[in-house]
Amino acid sequence: MQIDEIDDRLISLLAENARAPVVTLARQLGLARTTVQARIDRLERNGSIRGYTVTLGDHARPRIQATALVSIEPRAGPAVLQRLKTLPAVQTVFTCSGRVDLIVTIGADTTSELDETLDKIGEAKGVRSSESLIHLSVKVSRSRS
Repeated sequence: MQIDEIDDRLISLLAENARAPVVTLARQLGLARTTVQARIDRLERNGSIRGYTVTLGDHARPRIQATALVSIEPRAGPAVLQRLKTLPAVQTVFTCSGRVDLIVTIGADTTSELDETLDKIGEAKGVRSSESLIHLSVKVSRSRS
């Protein structure tokens, strides 16, 4: 399924505000409301739009955000991933190419919680090494997952 320029603009508008009324989206795109609704329905059916989400404001997020760059032993991926799933502060885990095997995003309310989570990641069987990066401030934020 090809996504044209109008679909791309529609997806961008929905990424900014997934709760925008169809009539507002239609006005912004210069299209009829029924046309926009049909495009949204098609994008949902073909999997281009898999769902809608909530973007939390700073006051609703854990106060401390971090990223852990994790290198693992060969064939230890499933066991390490299972361990990461048990840690409540772990938000997302990405596999990647390059010098590390996993990128782990963490959200904690306190430095103690963050420290404990990072220790548990480093101690997990199959983890060769980890490096943590504490997020300081958001400079650009786009949501297109």
